[in-house]
Amino acid sequence: MDQMQTLVSWIKESGNIVFFGGAGTSTESGIPDFRSAAGLYTAEHESPFPPEVMLSRSFFMARPEVFFDFYRSKMLHPGAKPGGAHLLLAELERRGKLKAVVTQNIDGLHQLAGSKAVLELHGSVHRNHCLDCGRFYGLEQVTGSAERVPRCPECGGIIKPDVVLYEEELDHKVLMSALAAIAAADLLIIGGTSLTVQPAASLITYFKGRHTVLLNHDSTPYDDRADLILKGRIGEVMAEIERQL
Repeated sequence: MDQMQTLVSWIKESGNIVFFGGAGTSTESGIPDFRSAAGLYTAEHESPFPPEVMLSRSFFMARPEVFFDFYRSKMLHPGAKPGGAHLLLAELERRGKLKAVVTQNIDGLHQLAGSKAVLELHGSVHRNHCLDCGRFYGLEQVTGSAERVPRCPECGGIIKPDVVLYEEELDHKVLMSALAAIAAADLLIIGGTSLTVQPAASLITYFKGRHTVLLNHDSTPYDDRADLILKGRIGEVMAEIERQL
């Protein structure tokens, strides 16, 4: 039995699958990973700021105009469509097999594909709030604003995306829900992530189920924990899995 057939058989046998994913899940939808996007911005704007600085809380508060210039031009992709990975995961949820998607992405493509049980460790571009009065806004309040820094129409306060910036902590409730989902799973599929961003990556160490599967283009620090490793473009791998299910 080859690797693909093995994974398909494990999916068929499983009743509690959790998917843990990162940027590679969305690159085939035309969304570059964070470092690639930051590199493009730096080259175009001759920016002296490294990516970790531009997406930090302190930089957001001190230089919001530069933050939003980078954020709007490189981090927002409102026209992106779900790829093969998003679609298969949504289908597995509909079949009652997949219990949760734990994602480091902020693009909302899992929900667009139809997934309901999505735990967004790093927040979402689709949720934004005023730092002064707390009113919540959708993505259009950021993309449609003519101002360099989007402001609340009600009080004039700066609107901040509900994404976790450097120097900010992950949402405790989301973190605990992700931990519980991974701990309860019998099959953990990890895809499109280098597993180097902490504390998110360490969540997979709580898995106590039967099989761990890694779908990734490159090696990760957790390869030795995997029962099965499939290399390649995650969307193509997922599309082939769907054909065999």
